[in-house]
Amino acid sequence: MADSKAAPAPRKRERTEKRTGPFTFYRQVVAELRKVVWPTREQLSTYFIVVLVFVLILMAITSLLDLGWGQLFFAIFGGRD
Repeated sequence: MADSKAAPAPRKRERTEKRTGPFTFYRQVVAELRKVVWPTREQLSTYFIVVLVFVLILMAITSLLDLGWGQLFFAIFGGRD
C-alpha cells in the first residue's frame, strides 16, 4: 500500500512543441480568416432586424413582468397607498 503522506515525485516537463512566433501566428490568423464565409449585406440586414425585434420583445416581456410583480408585492406588503 502506498503511504498517503508521501509527496509525489516531481514530473519532468517535456517540451513537445516549439512556441509559435508572432509572425507565424499572424500568418495563421490571416489564413483562417480567408476561410470564413462572410454574410452579404442583405443577410446582415436581415440578421440585424431579427435580433433587434427579439431584443425588443424580451424587453417588453421583462418590463411587463417587473411592473406586474412590483404591483403585486406592493399590494401584498402594503406599499404606498
